[in-house]
Amino acid sequence: MQEQYRTVAREGVHETEINRSRFICALAPAASEGEAQAFVARIRKEHPTATHNCFAYVIGADASVQKASDDGEPGGTAGVPMLQMLMRREIRYAVAVVTRYYGGVKLGAGGLIRAYGGAVGEALDELGSLVRQRFRLVTVTVDHQRAGKLENDLRATGRAVREVRYAEAVTIEIALPDTDVENFRAWLADSTAGSAELELGDEAYGDV
Repeated sequence: MQEQYRTVAREGVHETEINRSRFICALAPAASEGEAQAFVARIRKEHPTATHNCFAYVIGADASVQKASDDGEPGGTAGVPMLQMLMRREIRYAVAVVTRYYGGVKLGAGGLIRAYGGAVGEALDELGSLVRQRFRLVTVTVDHQRAGKLENDLRATGRAVREVRYAEAVTIEIALPDTDVENFRAWLADSTAGSAELELGDEAYGDV
């Protein structure tokens, strides 16, 4: 797994007009190819009378899935420049749809490439991006007596507490960088006088 990746901060829309044509870029994070395709279908449904609904998406922290569609524009003038903009900005797990309402003035191949790529770039500028870091999920089990102090200590040391569950014992799920696991193991033993149990879970990505 990649140590980290950058993605779009939130779903949103940015509109620009070029030579009377409207270019509306809808951008969203997408956890899977299915999610990206569902977003494309949703935007197409919202703009049934548009001249074109072109799209591009990148899935995978290593950009293992890359798809683009010109949706009737001349080959390579819409989807590819959109995809190139996502890749140039190092954006992953994201989908972009640029909806065009034709305004009567032809832009030519170069104009279209600039318009579609530029629409994605401007939308990224407006919506912003965030970095997600690879973490190891760790579950700590501790008795009720120590749980409150331990949770406070975890938060005070800047560790990401994801969930706290109360039953016969208390389980606290946290996310740690892999490099911190052994240090954390020693810190936990020291903080709880060796009374807490630690269980390593799966790897996942979380916001930095």
